[in-house]
Amino acid sequence: MTSSPSFVPSCLRVSELLDQHFDTAFAAPDGIAKLRELILTLAMQGKLVEQDPNDPPTSELLKEIEAEKKRLVKAGKIKQPKPLPPIKPEEVPYQLPQGWEWVRIRDICHDWGQKTPDANFTYIDVGAIDNKLGTIGADTQLLDAANAPSRARKIVKPGTVIYSTVRPYLLNIAIVEKEYDPEPIASTAFAILHPYSSLSNRFVYHYLRSPAFIRYVESTQKGVAYPAINDGDFFSSLFPLPPLLEQRRIVARVDQLMARCDALEKLRKEREQKRLAVHAAAIKQLLDAPDGSAWDFIQQNFGELYTVKENVAELRKAILQLAVMGRLVKQDPNDPPASELLKEIEAEKQRLVKAGKIKKPKPLPPIKPEEIPYELPQGWEWVRFGKVASNRLGKMLDKSKNRGNPKPYLRNTNVQWHQFALDDVKEMKFEDDELDEFRVLPGDLLICEGGEPGRCAIWSDSELETYFQKALHRARPFSCVTSEHLQVCLTNDGGNGQLAKYFTGATIKHFPGDKLNGYVIPLPPLPEQHRIVARIDQLMALCDTLDQQIDAATGKQTELLNAVMAAV
Repeated sequence: MTSSPSFVPSCLRVSELLDQHFDTAFAAPDGIAKLRELILTLAMQGKLVEQDPNDPPTSELLKEIEAEKKRLVKAGKIKQPKPLPPIKPEEVPYQLPQGWEWVRIRDICHDWGQKTPDANFTYIDVGAIDNKLGTIGADTQLLDAANAPSRARKIVKPGTVIYSTVRPYLLNIAIVEKEYDPEPIASTAFAILHPYSSLSNRFVYHYLRSPAFIRYVESTQKGVAYPAINDGDFFSSLFPLPPLLEQRRIVARVDQLMARCDALEKLRKEREQKRLAVHAAAIKQLLDAPDGSAWDFIQQNFGELYTVKENVAELRKAILQLAVMGRLVKQDPNDPPASELLKEIEAEKQRLVKAGKIKKPKPLPPIKPEEIPYELPQGWEWVRFGKVASNRLGKMLDKSKNRGNPKPYLRNTNVQWHQFALDDVKEMKFEDDELDEFRVLPGDLLICEGGEPGRCAIWSDSELETYFQKALHRARPFSCVTSEHLQVCLTNDGGNGQLAKYFTGATIKHFPGDKLNGYVIPLPPLPEQHRIVARIDQLMALCDTLDQQIDAATGKQTELLNAVMAAV
């Protein structure tokens, strides 16, 4: 077989580059998906395999198609197709190799018409498509005529390509590869493409999945939530038609390269699952065994374990869990125990009540054994949240009743995890005698009552005059408890699901005041609270660095892949 001198170097070079850079695609986050797109792009531009000047040109193939079309029309098997407008130069997206032709999809495919089922039939709906394999799965339905859906109308036969024109971004495309008994009838959601005999249905299938055709569909589809392309636009789309023998060579090469992509995806998934499993086992041992051996393993294998953000997120959770279990820093026997803190808190409450600064708190029930999730270190105590902080909801927003002067106030949306979003702060009227009651002061912990209940942040601005709305709790810890420790407890239990036990509501969740007051938390000695928070800050900064390193690495991999693809 003699090759075309004008295309051989380019095609050989492309093939070599693809083979050389599969590893590059493997390393980049979405590299394999981009590699698939590149393979199909090159295939449809005639750059994936060599052209052969001995192949009969596409112009001869089109003559054969025209002859077959006339025979089928004469035999009454298909209807006479409507004439299509000639292709204008401005419609052509790129130049094709010599011997290829631009045609419209309707020029090279036909359908088999429609029928209303009159007997038992095999119904092929969109849900039956395996869009990964491009096949019809086992989810076809055997129906009788009486139960035929109104969409069951389109006739298909072995070799037919079906394309879902509804939500086309899902790429529900398949080839009917076998005889069905009873006869198959497809949904009207499909465009039916039965290639004439001088055309490869797998070449048609690959083109429908190519970036060029996807871009065309995106430019012509209608609708936002439920987009679709109509048959007129679909069948008038351009199609790059090579000689039949080259179609077969292209299909063979595409299938070969896609199989390599499949193998790469499988290998990557196995590696990621193994990495996640090893890390999960190490984290479990870290939480279960207090001897620190798992932490040694994690430190020794940092480079391997922390190449994915999922593992960094799990490390963050483990840090918080170890903190509240009293295993993040060493205990100091010289620290005053938490039992002494509770005595001081009780005395402080009495002074504040006597001074009229807080109301006398309602007594809280004793903590039951079943409420205690784990054993605490010596010197720690289990307490209810309301025991160590004065909590209240903000002011109700009621424009018809509120009087006074407008003041900035915080809403649920302003409070994010560990930070405030202050780009959209509203105003509400407050009377003078309400200002002290609803003022937010440095050190106050603002906690979401609804939305994402328990989401919280510590206010630190001493100059910005700010108040808060009823959608938020303001927790003011007593002097022997830090806001940071309360925030750690809420963050940890919000992440592990423990906090949800205190929420009310079936669909819309709330964290009412009585539930917040009854929330059970561990209380360490005050000096240990400070040591824990300092260690958390240190380790979270390490996690931030890990995330940044992963972003930088994946960015470089993506940049390298893009450069490789540009070279191809």
